[in-house]
Amino acid sequence: MTAGRNPQAAARGPHWYVYLARCADDSLYCGIATDVAARIAAHDAGTGARYTRGRGPLAVVAQRRFATKSLALRVEHAVKQLGRRAKLAVTAATLGTIARRLSRRSTRRDTLRP
Repeated sequence: MTAGRNPQAAARGPHWYVYLARCADDSLYCGIATDVAARIAAHDAGTGARYTRGRGPLAVVAQRRFATKSLALRVEHAVKQLGRRAKLAVTAATLGTIARRLSRRSTRRDTLRP
């Protein structure tokens, strides 16, 4: 069901995507967006992140949708902590695994707080 047909989904806001892109110089860039295609176009046009300027065109190698911006940001940060080899192994399924691990950690942390 699309957000246009489901008023509850529209009220929750947009879905966020974490994406991993390969730059023309073979480096990897991880980011978040609500529209990955538009964000990649912005990177390619030189109006995206500073890191990607002059490194285009970019090619998306993995992406995964998340329900909240908060979770997407946490997954993005976790991916950015990985080394190059680990980033090369990242797939959409891997992004989901990272999110599940982060969710479990935050749930445990929340239960330990007074």
